[in-house]
Amino acid sequence: MEDSIFDRLFELLQTPGPVNWKLADEVIKSVAGAPQPIEPGIAEEYRELTLAAELLLADAAGLSVPSAAQMHPVDQSTWAKENSQSFRYLVEPLAMKLSGSMGAASPLAALGPAMLGMQAGSMVGFMAQRALGQFDAGLPALDHADRYLIVPNVEGFAAENGIDGHQVRMWAAIREVAHHAIVERDWYRGAFLKAVDNFFTGLEFDPSGMTEMLGSMQDPGQLEGLLEGPDGVANLLGMKSDPEKLAELQAIIAITEGFGDFVVAQSAATTLPDLDRLAEVAARRRAETHQGAELLQQLAGLDLQRHRARDAAEFSAEIAQRWGDEALDTMWQQPENLPSIGELTDPVGWAARVLL
Repeated sequence: MEDSIFDRLFELLQTPGPVNWKLADEVIKSVAGAPQPIEPGIAEEYRELTLAAELLLADAAGLSVPSAAQMHPVDQSTWAKENSQSFRYLVEPLAMKLSGSMGAASPLAALGPAMLGMQAGSMVGFMAQRALGQFDAGLPALDHADRYLIVPNVEGFAAENGIDGHQVRMWAAIREVAHHAIVERDWYRGAFLKAVDNFFTGLEFDPSGMTEMLGSMQDPGQLEGLLEGPDGVANLLGMKSDPEKLAELQAIIAITEGFGDFVVAQSAATTLPDLDRLAEVAARRRAETHQGAELLQQLAGLDLQRHRARDAAEFSAEIAQRWGDEALDTMWQQPENLPSIGELTDPVGWAARVLL
């Protein structure tokens, strides 16, 4: 990240609001890099593969595939710019919670919005460097009704793993269509945001330690150092979450991601010869630590535990095997029918609660 961003910190502090989105945009530009125009022929191939993906997923149980959503094959910079505030549902509640935990005279009253802006911008910028599609970060980007694939990342994924590029493009398109269909359900947004709100309701702060550090800070550049490390903002703010409320959010994230994996496996089995290898590489990649996930955890103390997506995929497969496709449709009829964290490894218990 360029030093000039921190040199201009106090100038940018004048931006109003609980989160300094102007500063976030500056950080995004620095982290995501310069625009890289996508070759028109490649962009058209991605759009055509999206139409093929819709056909493959049209009859998938538990899924309703909207056909009006466009596919945007973009570069990292464009994705970051267009999703600069797509995760504000995490950042702004945190800002409001933080502002209620301190007095107007606290250094955090002025520096809090800038601190959150830097973290939010860094998070989106690093996500842009790694994500393949709109849900690949593990969290839904709720600002857009359309689909996105980050072309340099998809092409890089194919090259790094030595997998045929056409198969990877098709697989990425199927994943994006499947996850988009899940997130676009009529009730999903409300249910997801309710889980987010519950998580923040159970979040507690003791920012006294950070207030002391900020009070003794001589150089704005020191703020960058305060935000580094595995615990970052969460530790500096004395942040503690309610395990039950965190588990509720982890559950809806896991079933969204894992059910998407299950649907892709069912729908693309005869289309993609390297599907098993793609799934294995994707699962390993999901479990890797990367800067976007670290910044997310630092920002809100939110550990997604994305490995639970494998449990959710196995849960979905067992539900289909034991009780058929109708049970999958039932699972997605309303938010109350989704499995809890415990039920992800107890499909019989889920069936006793929901099906019986």
